[in-house]
Amino acid sequence: MARTIAGVVAILSGTPKHAIGDDGRMALSDHLRELRARVIKASLALVVGFVVALFFFEQLFDLVMDPYLQAVKMMDQEGGAASLSSVNGAAGGFMLYLKLCGLAAFIGTAPIWLYQIWAFLMPGLHAHEKKMSRIFVAVAGPLFLLGVLLGYVTLPKGLEILFAFVPDGLTNIVEFSEYLSFLSRTLLVFGIAFEIPVFVILLNRIGVLPGAALGKYRAWIIVGSFVFAAVATPSGDPFTMTIMAGPMVVLFGISEVIARAHDRRKASKRKDMIGDPDVPSVI
Repeated sequence: MARTIAGVVAILSGTPKHAIGDDGRMALSDHLRELRARVIKASLALVVGFVVALFFFEQLFDLVMDPYLQAVKMMDQEGGAASLSSVNGAAGGFMLYLKLCGLAAFIGTAPIWLYQIWAFLMPGLHAHEKKMSRIFVAVAGPLFLLGVLLGYVTLPKGLEILFAFVPDGLTNIVEFSEYLSFLSRTLLVFGIAFEIPVFVILLNRIGVLPGAALGKYRAWIIVGSFVFAAVATPSGDPFTMTIMAGPMVVLFGISEVIARAHDRRKASKRKDMIGDPDVPSVI
């Protein structure tokens, strides 16, 4: 009985030390147990976040309504009309609770489930690569939240631009569930966009993406960032696109600098181990 309990605790806490062989590889069954443990931990974090969000539903509702109210206020000053309709269906109010609290839980627990993703990949890496997990945890979560915050700040302007397309004499009636979906897509797209440079650095660390390649295709990366922002932003207006693409380009530039510095250190260490090919051996 004691062994069974110890085994369950070991599985839920991660991969047992003996599951990783001397060559650093894990068996398929160990990978599946590790995946199950990480999924359970991420799910528990989301459930706890959802329960906590239920107690702050009123505050979350006001937070969600604020960008819309700001957009309507700016429209009233410039002329135009927009109206937010009530939820539809008998279960509309209940679904509102689920969607809003679920969104808050997903965003609020981002550092936890992002770490679980990286922790699942970590056992297959070398010791020096595992050190990146600390940096990943320290950077990935805050960057995701920063992207969400930037998306929230720019949302009123994006809504104002979209509402401005309504002809005079007409009122834009927006269903609340549709507005909530629009807000969710905007926030999540901004958050995910800010994670892309982090994964670029990780790919460089494991030797998949050299820093020289980032410099070679820098112009295409800049163009691709604006194309991604234009396609990914739900509003599709130039203002929101630029607000997303601008920081992405800056983060890609920082990623290139870090990747090139890492490649130089790696090449220097390899040269010290092998020796300079232009210098004759002492043997």
